[in-house]
Amino acid sequence: AVKHRLGRDDLRGLKVAIQGIGQVGFDLARQLKAAGAELWVTDIVEANVRRAVEQLGATAVTQQAIFGLDVDVFAPCAMGAIINQQTLEALRAPIIAGGANNQLADPSLAETLRRNECLYAPDYAINAGGIIDVYYGRSGGSAAQLKAHIEGIGATLEQIFQRADEASKTTVEIADQLAEERFGR
Repeated sequence: AVKHRLGRDDLRGLKVAIQGIGQVGFDLARQLKAAGAELWVTDIVEANVRRAVEQLGATAVTQQAIFGLDVDVFAPCAMGAIINQQTLEALRAPIIAGGANNQLADPSLAETLRRNECLYAPDYAINAGGIIDVYYGRSGGSAAQLKAHIEGIGATLEQIFQRADEASKTTVEIADQLAEERFGR
C-alpha cells in the first residue's frame, strides 16, 4: 500500500497510527519500528499502550485523536466497523491498512474512500496470512511453501490496487472480483 500510494520502497520515517495495540497491533508496531517508522498508538487497554510507548518509543494518543492525526497510514488493528461516517470525517491518512477484520461499517464507505483518494487495503486480502497459515498447518505443507504463499500477499494487493485504479473502482470491488476469479479456477 505504501509503495502503491506513496511511491516508497522503504518505511523509514513513515508515520503510522495504530488503533489497537494488542497482540496483532503490537507485532505490527514492532516490525514497523524496526523498519524505521514513527508510531502513534491507542488501545482500550492502557497496559498495551504503555508497553508500546516504553518498548517501541511510540507516542500515545486518545482513542478519538487517532483518526485525525497527520500520518501516512492508519492501521486499524482492533475492532471491526471502525471505518464509519464519523471516523471518516476525521481521518487524514492517505492509506488504511491494518489487521482488524470487517473494518468498514458499511461496504458503501469503500466508494467514499476511493473518492477521497484514500487507498484502502481490504482486510481479508491484507490479512490472508492467518488463513493461509491454518491451511498449511492442516494440509501438511512445508514452511517454505507457507512462506512463499504469504509473501505473495503483496503481489495480490498490488494487483488489486492497480486494477482498482485502472477501472475507477473500489479496492473492495476488485478484491471481491479477484477472489471470485481465483475460486473459479
